Amino acid sequence: MKIFSADQIRLWDRFTIAHEPVSSLDLMERAAAACAEWIDRNIAVHNELVIFCGPGNNGGDGLAIARLMATRHRKVHLYMLESSQYSPGFMTNLQRLDHLQVQKHYLRTREDFPDKQALRKAGVVIDALYGSGLNRPLEGIAAALVAYLNESQTPILSIDIASGLFADKCSAGNAIIRPTHTLSFQTWKLAFLLPENEPYTGAVNILDIGLHTAYYQATDTPYELVTETSIRCLYRPRKSFAHKGNYGNLLLMAGSYGMMGAAVLAAKACLRSGAGKLTCYVPRSGYAILQTAVPEAMCLTDQDPAHITSYDVPGHFDAVAAGPGIGQHQHTSAMLKNLLKRQGAMVLDADALNLLATQQHLYRKLPPHTILTPHPKEFERLFGKTSDHFERLQLAVEKAQELGIYIVLKGKYTVITTPSGKAYFNTTGNPGMATGGSGDVLTGILLGLLGQYSVEDAVLLGVFLHGLAGDIAANRLTQEAMTAGDIIHYLPAAFQTIHSGYPLNAVSGE
Repeated sequence: MKIFSADQIRLWDRFTIAHEPVSSLDLMERAAAACAEWIDRNIAVHNELVIFCGPGNNGGDGLAIARLMATRHRKVHLYMLESSQYSPGFMTNLQRLDHLQVQKHYLRTREDFPDKQALRKAGVVIDALYGSGLNRPLEGIAAALVAYLNESQTPILSIDIASGLFADKCSAGNAIIRPTHTLSFQTWKLAFLLPENEPYTGAVNILDIGLHTAYYQATDTPYELVTETSIRCLYRPRKSFAHKGNYGNLLLMAGSYGMMGAAVLAAKACLRSGAGKLTCYVPRSGYAILQTAVPEAMCLTDQDPAHITSYDVPGHFDAVAAGPGIGQHQHTSAMLKNLLKRQGAMVLDADALNLLATQQHLYRKLPPHTILTPHPKEFERLFGKTSDHFERLQLAVEKAQELGIYIVLKGKYTVITTPSGKAYFNTTGNPGMATGGSGDVLTGILLGLLGQYSVEDAVLLGVFLHGLAGDIAANRLTQEAMTAGDIIHYLPAAFQTIHSGYPLNAVSGE
C-alpha cells in the first residue's frame, strides 16, 4: 500500500472530484458517512458525542458527522472555534445542521471551554479541529484547547489526523491532541509510522472513501506499507521436483565463547525458513553445542577456541550471514575485512554491525545489495545521530542509495530502505518480540530466504514472516511470556498463513 504525502492526498481529492466526477461536498459527505458508520459500530449508544470543529474542511467533516449522528438519534454537542474565515465546506455543513436539535457553541476564549467533568460524563470527544493540511504549529486558543482536551482524560477520536500533528515532518514541540483512535482516509500517513508520534495516533483506522483508483496507480511515492496481500504476491510455493540444491547453499558465521545461543537461534531460524543446506562457522568451543542443538546443519570451526578470527571456509555459498554472538574481539574485526572481499548476497547483524561502525572505511567495500539489520542504537553507531525520527528515516534512505545496500531498521514498524530509494514499512510484529535473540532469529530467516528469492523479495518476505510468527506466538503465549525461540517455533504457522490465506486468528500454530 502506497503512503502519500499530505500534498499528494490533496491532489488525489482533486483528481477524484474532476474524474469521477463528484463534488467536493459529496466527497466530504463520504468521509463523514464512513466515520459515522465506524462510530455506530464502535461507540456505545449511551455515550454522548462532543465534537470540536476548526474553521477548515476538517471542521466541515466534523459538522457533517454531527448531522449524521444526530439523525441517528445520538446525543451530540458541538463546539466550534470562532474564526474570521471559514471554508466553504464548513459553512455549507453548518447550514445543513439548522433543522436539527444540535447544541452549538462558539469558542472565543478559554472561558468558553466546556467543563472537564461534563466532558468525561458525556463519554467521547471527537477532534475535527485541523487535518493533514496543517503546516504550522497551533497557537492561541487552538493550542490551549488541545491542551485542555488532553487534560480532560476523556476518550478522543481524531478525524483524519490528530490536530496539531504534521503528516510529513517532525512535530516536536507542537500542541497535539492525544487520541484514543484516529479515523483516517484511504491510506496511511507517514506520521503514523514513526516512533516519536506514538502518543498522537492511538489506534489507527483507515476508512475507504472511494478515492479514484487511477490516481493511486499512476502516482509514485518513496514510501510503502508491506501488507499480507503484497507478501502473498512474493511468496512462491515449492515445486514438486525440487531438491535441496534449489534452495540455497548457505553459510552462517556466528557465536563466541558464552554467546553460542545466538548462533543456535540463527541456525534454527535459517533452516525453518526453507534453507536447502546450511553450514555454520563457529569458534572451536562451539562445535559440540552446534552439532547437538542443530543436527541438520553442518559445522566448521575456527582455529581459535573462543572467537571467529578468520574467513577460511572452502566451497561456494549462495549467501552468507555474519554477526550473531560473534563479539568484538580484534581478531574478529580482522575476519570482517576478509569477509567483505567476498561477492554475493550477505547479511550483517549485531556485532558485525558494531565492528563495521568502528571501521567506516569498509562501508565502500560492502558487496552490492548487502543487508544490514540494525536496531536504532546500532544505526546511530553506523551513520550518526539524528535530531528526530523523520531525519533518521531520510538518512536510512540516503545511505541505502549511496552504498547500494538494504538497511532493515528494526522497530514497531520495521522500515526497509533499498538501493533504489524506496522505504517499506512492515506491518507485523509486537512488543513481545523485544527480547534477547529476536534479532538473531531475523538474521537466520533472511539467510534462509536468500537461498530462494531475490535480495529485495527475501528482505520483504523475511521481515514480514519474522513479525507474523511473533504475532502468532503472542496470540498463543502472550507478549510477556514469549522468547526468541518461540518465533522460530511459530514460523511454520506464519508460512501456513501466507500460503493458505488463513486469517491470523485462525492459525493456532499447534
